[in-house]
Amino acid sequence: MPFLGQDWRSPGQNWVKTADGWTRFLDEKSGGYVADISSFCKKDDHNKENLFNSLNYDVAAKKRKKDLLNNKTKIQYFHQEKWIYVHKGSTKERHGYCTLGEAFNRLDFSSAILDSRRFNYVVRLLELIAKSQLTSLSGIAQKNYMNILEKVVQKVLEDQQNIRLIRELLQTLYTSLCTLVQRVGKSVLVGNINMWVHRMESILHWQQQLNNIQITRPAFKGTTLTDLPLCLQLNIMQRLSDGRDLVSLGQVAPDLQVLSEDRLLWKKLCQYHFTDRQIRKRLILSDKGQLDWKKMYFKLIRCYPRKEQYGDTLQLCRHCHILSWKGTDHPCTANNPETCSTSLSPQDFINLFRF
Repeated sequence: MPFLGQDWRSPGQNWVKTADGWTRFLDEKSGGYVADISSFCKKDDHNKENLFNSLNYDVAAKKRKKDLLNNKTKIQYFHQEKWIYVHKGSTKERHGYCTLGEAFNRLDFSSAILDSRRFNYVVRLLELIAKSQLTSLSGIAQKNYMNILEKVVQKVLEDQQNIRLIRELLQTLYTSLCTLVQRVGKSVLVGNINMWVHRMESILHWQQQLNNIQITRPAFKGTTLTDLPLCLQLNIMQRLSDGRDLVSLGQVAPDLQVLSEDRLLWKKLCQYHFTDRQIRKRLILSDKGQLDWKKMYFKLIRCYPRKEQYGDTLQLCRHCHILSWKGTDHPCTANNPETCSTSLSPQDFINLFRF
């Protein structure tokens, strides 16, 4: 009986999986004894298949790892755990492990973009990273970033939704890369310059694909928005949080154009995004001497950030300091983990890794 902590498989020995478990098999050249060799030399090829499958598995695993390192595969690098522990303070572990790139690798953004409640959150996060945090990502994290971005573009091409949002994201990323590539002598980007030029060409190709989208009218002949009573149409418009969506909706039909100019609609939109103090600083009067809320809105968005609201966000547990998506199981020791969670905006997520 080997003592605790010792490897019971001695060096130089081979172990073969049989129907009864693992059996020791020693090479005859080593002068060792072959235990139960009949079980290894069965006429059926059960054991040989085990060895062959094991060999194929090892070869495939090594190939996947090699392809990942050589950037020749689009498989996302991911961890089994879909959460990350955020170290407190500025420690050695925090600088070496708890980084923005590591968080981007561990959190399941590929699945998040398929959830309509999380889609806008991930897109906003991608935009913030494109603006100022690309150089903070590791090589694998940068690769994951581009893979997720490609999935976002493909999703938009398929369902023909959020086109303007993704156009703005691609334009922001392309502008940032143009600036960074020009500074390649300072080694601000991880990887070969030719790889980044190829990625910029992919961004241009995606932009062209989005520009070529032709919105097809659905074949459904049932009730449409314009068939609803005016009060319901106006109520639906009040649910839109972006003034550009209101303008686009008003271009669909003459009746919607009239509703999209409603002063009360634009007033509520201004009050939703901006404070009273901000509004008072940007007052604009119309020719009739009334407040022009529509013009004020577009002036305000150039001066102040708009209010952000998402269906689902990343959560930080105040008890165990673990960052994850809502509903993700993590090793929390609190009696009621849900009461310890704090929602993080995309900017809060970025700020969490600034130290």
